[in-house]
Amino acid sequence: MLKTETHQETTPESIMNKPLFKVFLVTGLILLSLLTAAAVVQHGFVGIFSEAFQNFATIQIFVDLLIALIFVLIWMWFDAKKNNRPFWPWALLTLAVGSFGPLFYLLFYKSKGAK
Repeated sequence: MLKTETHQETTPESIMNKPLFKVFLVTGLILLSLLTAAAVVQHGFVGIFSEAFQNFATIQIFVDLLIALIFVLIWMWFDAKKNNRPFWPWALLTLAVGSFGPLFYLLFYKSKGAK
């Protein structure tokens, strides 16, 4: 007699709606918030950007982050469209405060098929 294995498909949507994933997101947001607060206290909001252009090493890091966030924005655009979610609030948040936008987008993620 042949045994059939039950295989549960793992999709990004199934992972993003799990409670443990939300715990990781909240933890990441808290840690990023603390780091951001320390940077703003030490350098000021505008000072963070002026520090990013001090030399080629910091410029490279800034440009790398910018490229990564552009790809994330493209993904968010298609995902928001697919799941009938608004895109512009998350895009503006991303453009204003960087990685906080995508992290909050994922924290409040609900796919079309989610209950």
